Amino acid sequence: MFISIGITAAAFAIMAGLVSMQSRSEKGSSSADNAAAVNYQNYCAGCHGENLEKFAAKKWMDETGNASIIRSITMGIEEDGMPSFEKTFSAAAVEELAAYVRKGIPADRSLLKPAAVAGDVVVSEVQNFIVETMVTGLEVPWGLAFLPGGDLLITERAGTMHRFSNGKLSPPIEGLPPLRAEGQGGLLDVCLHPDYTKNGWIYFAYSALSPEAGKTRSNTAIMRAKLEDNKLVNQQVIFQGEPFTDRSHHYGCKLAFDGKGHLFFGIGDRGQHFEFPQNLGNANGKIHRINDDGSIPEDNPFVNVKGVVPSVYSYGHRNPQGTSINPVTGELWVSEHGPRGGDELNLAEPGKNYGWPVISYGINYNGTILTELTEKEGMEQPVYYWTPSIAPCGMAFLTGNRYKKWENNLFIGSLRFEYLERVVLNGHSVAHTEKLLQGVGRVRNVVVGTDGLIYVATENPGKILRLMPLETQ
Repeated sequence: MFISIGITAAAFAIMAGLVSMQSRSEKGSSSADNAAAVNYQNYCAGCHGENLEKFAAKKWMDETGNASIIRSITMGIEEDGMPSFEKTFSAAAVEELAAYVRKGIPADRSLLKPAAVAGDVVVSEVQNFIVETMVTGLEVPWGLAFLPGGDLLITERAGTMHRFSNGKLSPPIEGLPPLRAEGQGGLLDVCLHPDYTKNGWIYFAYSALSPEAGKTRSNTAIMRAKLEDNKLVNQQVIFQGEPFTDRSHHYGCKLAFDGKGHLFFGIGDRGQHFEFPQNLGNANGKIHRINDDGSIPEDNPFVNVKGVVPSVYSYGHRNPQGTSINPVTGELWVSEHGPRGGDELNLAEPGKNYGWPVISYGINYNGTILTELTEKEGMEQPVYYWTPSIAPCGMAFLTGNRYKKWENNLFIGSLRFEYLERVVLNGHSVAHTEKLLQGVGRVRNVVVGTDGLIYVATENPGKILRLMPLETQ
């Protein structure tokens, strides 16, 4: 349920970062325009839209001069819940902001949308925000990746990829490989190469079919390709998990690049926990680390060990569907599904064994005991675990400064309980958690866009949401 706050607290995004008025006035009109744009994004975009699209059509839009806009910004509009900014901005800054708003209002007033009001505001413990629905009409959206210009690539588990641009979904992008869209399998996560602007590589995970004729066995694979018009070209399979199995669940697979060009991802135990996770001679139940071209990093922990899959980074995992690099420390964090209870948040380190199925805080789905052990020498303990299971899927560290009071927090989706969990870390321990967006739908993924905003993919219904930050005054 979304909770509303008093109307006087809801109108504009009041965030830190006021630009110095003195230095601004010394730099000319271009600098003034830039400062006004920054102030608009920091203080106004939450209610009036990133692109000035949320304004009611009013007379001031056709008046000569900006006197009405200046008066509204300075004095506020109490009946609409808009606060006064007389003590926030200098007179010069108000004039610059008014000019910026005037210039951005479209000539076609039918393009405008209603501004956000108090009832639209979600009140969390420390950061208020507005939920905007960006994309609808999806089934099970899985991966989200933002292109440099702001367009969004969306993968759907059923086996389609779309480009969302200017408010519209493209037809399905052509050039995807054959895959097994059954059970938990299909088209999974997608991400861009860190140097995408230079090389154009797009990476995606999928449940690849066995090459054996007439077989439906499958396992997780990683392909990279380039996007031309609405088609993937230069396709290269850079990783193929083996062995193939006839099971249709526990594929992983969330992708994450570190700052050195290494690609991390997890493959689940494929529903065969006694066969795979503790055996280093297969790809299942493992976190993997490869170079951007699929080659194996020379410092992988088992690269020179005979009989071990060289891409293995850590093992003893059940079904990791959250993989994220801490932007401050560079460490790899992984969230994974437990059985009935015992979902885990792990700090994944090279060569370490995370215990599944020898140790677990969960039990079998039928209520019987899976293992009596919750810890064992030589096996890592989770940083945090959930009982009952929340079914964690998708995970992202917050980067940028758009949400001042959530800085460096970790966000994890819950499929089972349909919410977004905010996790506050203190070093390698969890200091606090908070449930956001309760009842929003099964949260399949969460990412931070190029604009620094949080985007959430849900299923039932399938849509993409954006969280616009607000601060009370």
